[in-house]
Amino acid sequence: MNENVVSVIGAGLAGSEAAFQLARRGVRARLFEMRPRRMTEAHRTPLFAELVCSNSLRGASLDTAVGVLKEEMRRLGSLVMAAAAASAVPAGSALAVDRDLFSAIITAAIEGEPLIEVVREEVTSIPQGPAIIATGPLTGAALSEALSQLIGSRHLYFYDAIAPIVTADSIDMSVAFRASRYGKGGDDYINCPMTEDEYDRFVAAVLEAEKVAAHPFERAIYFEGCMPIEEMARRGPKTLSFGPMRPVGLVDPRTNRRPAAVVQLRQDDREGCLYNMVGFQTKMTYPEQRRVFRMIPGLRDAQFVRLGSLHRNTFIDSPRLLTPALNLRARPDLFMAGQMIGVEGYVESAAAGLLAAINAVRMVSGREPVSPPRETALGSLIAYITDAGRAEFQPMNANFGLMPELGNRTRGHARKMALAARALGAIDTWIRDHQLAIQPPVTAAA
Repeated sequence: MNENVVSVIGAGLAGSEAAFQLARRGVRARLFEMRPRRMTEAHRTPLFAELVCSNSLRGASLDTAVGVLKEEMRRLGSLVMAAAAASAVPAGSALAVDRDLFSAIITAAIEGEPLIEVVREEVTSIPQGPAIIATGPLTGAALSEALSQLIGSRHLYFYDAIAPIVTADSIDMSVAFRASRYGKGGDDYINCPMTEDEYDRFVAAVLEAEKVAAHPFERAIYFEGCMPIEEMARRGPKTLSFGPMRPVGLVDPRTNRRPAAVVQLRQDDREGCLYNMVGFQTKMTYPEQRRVFRMIPGLRDAQFVRLGSLHRNTFIDSPRLLTPALNLRARPDLFMAGQMIGVEGYVESAAAGLLAAINAVRMVSGREPVSPPRETALGSLIAYITDAGRAEFQPMNANFGLMPELGNRTRGHARKMALAARALGAIDTWIRDHQLAIQPPVTAAA
C-alpha cells in the first residue's frame, strides 16, 4: 500500500470513479463532497454519482464510440460500468439505469472501501499535495475563484455554447464548395449555399422546431457572441443572413452568383475528418437539430458526431493547461477530471476520472504517466481535449471521428466495427504493457 493520500474533490461520476480507482490500486483517497451540507441547484440527494439529467448512458453496442469507451472502461475495472450493469433498465440499444439504484450502488461501494476517507464538506481552495479536481459544471463560486487564480481567468469558462460537428465524408461536395470570404485564407471553409426560398424555409423550420427547456438552475441570459440561432431568427427573418449565414464575399461555383445565404463549416480536427457548423449553437432538441440541419443544401445525409447546445458549464482551457495524463502543466501533482476538462457526457466524465486516478497512482509511486493510444475511444478523446495546437476549444464527447482513419475504404457499419475492434485490441495491449489491470468491481444493491 502506498502511504500517500490523494485528495479527490467532488463525488460525481468522475470523482467517484477516481476515488475507487485510487483505492483499488493501493493508494489512499480522501473524497470531498459538499452534499448534503450544501446542495446545488440541480442535485436532490446526498448520494455519490447522482445523475441530474437523463438516466441514459447512451449507446451500448460497439458500433457507437461511447459503446467502445464503455468496454474499454470495463477492461480497466470501472466502478461506474459495474454499477450501471447492476442497475440497468430496458432501453433498446442504449444503456440506461435506475438512477437511484445506480447512485446507491456507487455510494455503498465507496463507503465500503477501507482506503477511502469520505469528507462531507465544501472545498473552497485548492488543496496542497496530490489531488484530483472533479467538481463538474456546477463548481462552487469559491473553488472557481481559486481555480481562476491558479490557472488564470482567461483559461476558465463558465458558459458553454456548442455548435454541431459533422463528418467530412457525409457532406455532399457536389452542392457545397470550398472557399473563404473574399478569397482570404484560401479554401479553408466548406460552404453550403442557399437560395432565397431555401433560406426562408430553413428559418421557418428553426423557429418552429421544438426547443430544450432550460433547467431551473439556468438563466436564459445569452451573450451576443454565442447567441442561439433561434434567438437571432426571432429578431427578424433576415437576421441570420446578416449573421452566421451571411453570404458576402462568396460565389457559388454552380451559379457564379452570390447565394442568398450560406452555412460555413470549419475544419475541427487535424486530419480533416470533422467539420464544425460555424455559429450554429442552438437550444433545439437533438431530433429537431438532425431534421432541420439536414434541410441545409449539402447536409441532407449529414452524420453528426456532436449536436449543438447552449447551457451553463464550467470548464477549463484544457489544450493550453493539461498534459495527456490530465495533470496541470504548471502544477503536475494536480489532476483534473470530468466535465471540468471539457468532456461531454456521463461516460466520458467517469472515464476521465479513471485515467486521472491511474496517473495519480503512478505519480505518487514514482512512475511515468501514461495515456491510452489514439486508436482507442478514451485515447482519441484525451488527445482531442489536450491538443495544444487547437485554436478554439469546446467540450466534446466520444465519437469515431476522433479516431485515426483505418487507411482503407471501409464505410458504414463495417467501418465502425473495424474501428471498435482496433480500439479494443489497442486498449488490451496498453493495459498489459503498463500492468493496469485490476479485479473487476463486485457490486450489489445498497
